[in-house]
Amino acid sequence: VDLYKSNRIGKIRLYYPDEGVLQALRGSNIEVILGVPNDQLQSLTNAGAATNWVNKYVKAYSQNVKFKYIAVGNEIHPGDSLAGSVLPALENIQKAISAANLQGQMKVSTAIDTTLLGNSYPPKDGVFSSSASSYIRPIVNFLARNGAPLLANVYPYFAYVNNQQSIGLDYALFTKHGNNEVGYQNLFDALLDSLYAALEKVGA
Repeated sequence: VDLYKSNRIGKIRLYYPDEGVLQALRGSNIEVILGVPNDQLQSLTNAGAATNWVNKYVKAYSQNVKFKYIAVGNEIHPGDSLAGSVLPALENIQKAISAANLQGQMKVSTAIDTTLLGNSYPPKDGVFSSSASSYIRPIVNFLARNGAPLLANVYPYFAYVNNQQSIGLDYALFTKHGNNEVGYQNLFDALLDSLYAALEKVGA
């Protein structure tokens, strides 16, 4: 935390609730994304377990830790055994946050990656794969009802490594000068816009 402060870094993502780190974050004014680890998703489909989780890791620190998002699961894919646990866990964590009267301080979401896209180029034609669409649609509906964004891990490196014939290194590294034929200077922006386009197609 001192390293963050000395470098004026105002945001942190914790992939699991480390109570030592949470304690150190008290009064720091650093915005926190707190993750629910994938191996805890199934247990949090139980409402009581979700309430206990929120009380222990969120409510207990909420007065002086600046929680921004609770990320329920990370990069779960539709074929994963835990895919069916994501939405119930989201709903239960949201209910527990509301019961603790913390819904105005933070949003509950989940994090995906761009491998859920069936097509990403050109970005305006971005669309989720058929299996991902049926998985993500109810999650997107939940997020829309609660005014929460979908969290996305965008990795230009993997997109480049898997398609070096079509993607230039300078385009992936933000060093390309001038726009490409569809108006993008870098791969990150193109991937991000393809996600936006895909989300619009599932009703976001």
